[in-house]
Amino acid sequence: MVFVRNITEKFGINAGKVWTTLNMHGPLTSSNLLKNTRLSLNDLYAAIGWLARENKIYKNGSKYELKETNLTDKIGLDAGKVWNALNSQRDIDVSTIAEIAQVNRRDAYSALGWLARENKIKTRCRKKQIKFELK
Repeated sequence: MVFVRNITEKFGINAGKVWTTLNMHGPLTSSNLLKNTRLSLNDLYAAIGWLARENKIYKNGSKYELKETNLTDKIGLDAGKVWNALNSQRDIDVSTIAEIAQVNRRDAYSALGWLARENKIKTRCRKKQIKFELK
């Protein structure tokens, strides 16, 4: 097993890309954020979770913008579910996390971004698949 040491750093850097893009362009849809940041969909939602934990991103209809977050109830609740899933099993992939937590993959990534901002998760790369666990 190879330890992936920088998941928190990666999610934080991606959150910075999203923040910078919104700061430069104003409110954007997720598809425009993807285009402007060149992030994968999973990385975008992890970055949104990170920024929600920092109270910096707001969702207005289909657009995201920089201001006090309104995503705490959704992403924070999902982060609790994901934390419980990770607490019940070690070394699990996102699909398994989503299944156990009963959230979709996008919401699982947002919750993982939230938990990464709190420095509560780590990852391992196993058979070319990323596995998550609590620190």
